[in-house]
Amino acid sequence: MAGSEKDPEYLSTLERGLSVLRAFDATRPEMALSEVAVATGLSPAVARRCLNTLVALGYIRQDGRRFLLTPEVLAFGSAYLSSMNIETIAVPPLQALGQATGDSVSLAVRSGREILYVCHIPSNRRIRLGAGVGTRFPLNATSMGKVIIAFQGDAAIDAYLAGGPLPRLTERTITDPDSFRARLQTIRERRYDSALDELDYGIVSVAVPLFDVAGHVVGAINCSTSTTRISQDELVRTRLPLLAEAAGTIASELRRFPQLARSLSGS
Repeated sequence: MAGSEKDPEYLSTLERGLSVLRAFDATRPEMALSEVAVATGLSPAVARRCLNTLVALGYIRQDGRRFLLTPEVLAFGSAYLSSMNIETIAVPPLQALGQATGDSVSLAVRSGREILYVCHIPSNRRIRLGAGVGTRFPLNATSMGKVIIAFQGDAAIDAYLAGGPLPRLTERTITDPDSFRARLQTIRERRYDSALDELDYGIVSVAVPLFDVAGHVVGAINCSTSTTRISQDELVRTRLPLLAEAAGTIASELRRFPQLARSLSGS
């Protein structure tokens, strides 16, 4: 955030260190110094200082000229899940939903131009496109992403569409801005979205919004499964009542744990 760097309370060194941690992913499980510099946009000298600091703190391990994350980074996610009472608030209703349907069930929030999985209950059926806590997908290609932004209002939609082209993951992914706006209007009217082959071929999902006590959308929950199991129409018909019940349960719990609602809305 360039504007934030002008704030005397803003630590650009911390931002750089976090950018180094975030640079590692499934496609870059380990990197040399030069690769870290390219991935983060940092100069080699700055990247080297960040890496050396993170190695000293135990979050990154150096193996010859290569660097990789250590399990210590999991402490950040664990701290969030425990401090926000995710296990108490979201897991029980989502587990019950998963057991009743056999689907994968998730709770996600918006994170920039993507959605971020905060809770995920996998099914025991193999789905080609795996997901888990911390997984990110393009907002426009997911039922949860479209549900969230649909209820964030016109200003949020305008800013999102002005931020760049919509990524295409399949031939069915909505990438045309006018079509995207029309889809969001439909979502507002029926209060759910269903995606078929938009994120990946063979995956169908249905999602509903999750609101806080003030009526602001803070996330979405969905059921997702393979198209070989169920048709889109049948998924919507049978899962919507169950999703609405689970969303209501979580919303009630958010009244008891307002810190989680504030955290989700700030994602």
